[in-house]
Amino acid sequence: MKVQVIRRDGEPEYAVLPWGEYQALLAAVAAQAQPESVTTDTASAPSLQQLTQLREAKGLTVEALARAVGISPHYLGMIESGERQPDAAIQRALAWNLGIEAWEALS
Repeated sequence: MKVQVIRRDGEPEYAVLPWGEYQALLAAVAAQAQPESVTTDTASAPSLQQLTQLREAKGLTVEALARAVGISPHYLGMIESGERQPDAAIQRALAWNLGIEAWEALS
């Protein structure tokens, strides 16, 4: 696996890897682990319009969730405000970090 580590003030901040390897890593993690909170009924799953409330309920800042998902805080803010619709990979990453299984099933 080719990984480039980007540091800020001597501390690792980001890891950059080829897209195919990133997708394989996401698939491997999804196959091995189960989220803490399981919602299996897609009809009762929270919508993306509730993303801010879900993030706050987990005690996550915009910056922390964005970093965990691999997007900028600004882009996450645009998703939360409804200005942008996340692609399937971002939606899966949001679902994983928020423990929402139904979003993973929809993407």
